Amino acid sequence: MISDRTLVIGDIHSGLKALQQVLDRAAITQQDKLIFLGDYVDGWSEAVETVDYLLQLNKTHHCVFLRGNHDALCHQWLTGGDDNPLWFMHGGEATVNSYHKAKAATKKEHIRFYENLKDYYIDEDNRLFLHAGFTNLKGVAHEYTTKTFYWDRTLWELVLSIDPNLKEGDMYYPKRLTHYKEIYIGHTPVTRMGKTTPQNAVNVWNIDTGAAFKGPLTAFNIHTKKYWQSQPVYTFYPSERGRN
Repeated sequence: MISDRTLVIGDIHSGLKALQQVLDRAAITQQDKLIFLGDYVDGWSEAVETVDYLLQLNKTHHCVFLRGNHDALCHQWLTGGDDNPLWFMHGGEATVNSYHKAKAATKKEHIRFYENLKDYYIDEDNRLFLHAGFTNLKGVAHEYTTKTFYWDRTLWELVLSIDPNLKEGDMYYPKRLTHYKEIYIGHTPVTRMGKTTPQNAVNVWNIDTGAAFKGPLTAFNIHTKKYWQSQPVYTFYPSERGRN
């Protein structure tokens, strides 16, 4: 039996069927730690069902749930925030339609789920996990605003631009990268690079393989770097447009 793994799961965007498939393909057990990088909703039609599934999964497995920008936007709407037309256009419409069919008790339970999401997680081996990025040169504990953790794209842009010959200790090596053994993020789909598999630059791994668009959903073993993927998520929802 496979055990004692830590698996990172990329941005789901309400693709419940893909989530169930990738966890089945990874043959998860109750000995595995599952770290979810956020963006559980906004995209496909199963927003409520996806969160319900995660809540049940958390009862039987060791799960870490991080906050994504879409989760923050959904929470804002559920708790009476102003209409956000931009969010509505970028996946929020499907989420709103999904919650219109939910009971009041379900909405309350989901609000608690969104409120309890973590902005970041650091494991025992000093690996950092967060949805998007951070900007402070001293690390996440010194970040000026928590919104950076689920909105920032500069971290991924930074590591993609670094000269591969530049080494830690060099004068121009980015100081914010020196605080963690590895950093795992989602948020910026690698499909923008024409890729559909997890991508690594310096010590940062991007696990968002474009589930909201034309890509698959990915579960990634941080120790072996082996990964499992669903079929392209849009194929589960042929009559929908997702975030395209």
